Amino acid sequence: MVKHFFDLSTLKSTWDQVSSAFWQRYPNPFSKHVLTEDVIYREVTSDNKLVSRRLFTKTNRLPRWGGMVFPANLAQSVFVIEDSVVDLQNRTFTTLTWNVNHTRLMEFGLARFRRNQLKATEGFEYILSHLQGELPPKTLKETAKEATEKAKGTALAATEKAKDLASKAAPQKAKQFV
Repeated sequence: MVKHFFDLSTLKSTWDQVSSAFWQRYPNPFSKHVLTEDVIYREVTSDNKLVSRRLFTKTNRLPRWGGMVFPANLAQSVFVIEDSVVDLQNRTFTTLTWNVNHTRLMEFGLARFRRNQLKATEGFEYILSHLQGELPPKTLKETAKEATEKAKGTALAATEKAKDLASKAAPQKAKQFV
C-alpha cells in the first residue's frame, strides 16, 4: 500500500537565499529528529539542472501503542531518501522524500510525517532568517512560555485592580463621634 503527502511552500525570500538555505537546513531547532545527512549522488545535467540524492537518518520514536504491536527489536531510527532537482533556468526546486525502512508498518506514519513536514518548514524558515541576518523566529515552546508569562502578569494585574476597586466600592463604616 502506498501513502503519499504533497506539500507546496512559497517562501518570502529571494531565489538565491532559498536555494542556499536548502542545503544548510540541518541542524536547526525544529528538526532535532534528523541525525545524519549524506549525499549519495549529485550531478549537473546537460540542461543545467542539479540532480541530487541524499540519505537522512532520523529518529523513529514509536507511538505508545507501537510497543504492543511492533517487535521490540524494531529500529529506533529510520532511513529517508531525498531526491531533488534544482532547475536554475526556471528557478524551481523539486524534492521527493520517502522512508526506506518500515514501509509496511507505516499506516500510522502519514499523520506524523505531516507534522514533521510542518517542523521542517519552520526549520527551513529559521535557516533562511539566519542567512539573511535576521533574528530567527521563536520556537513554539518559547512562544507558549512567553504567552503564559504574559497571561500570568495580566491575571495578576487584573486581580490587584479588582481588589482595589472592591475596597473603594465597599460600604464605609459610619464614623461615630463621642
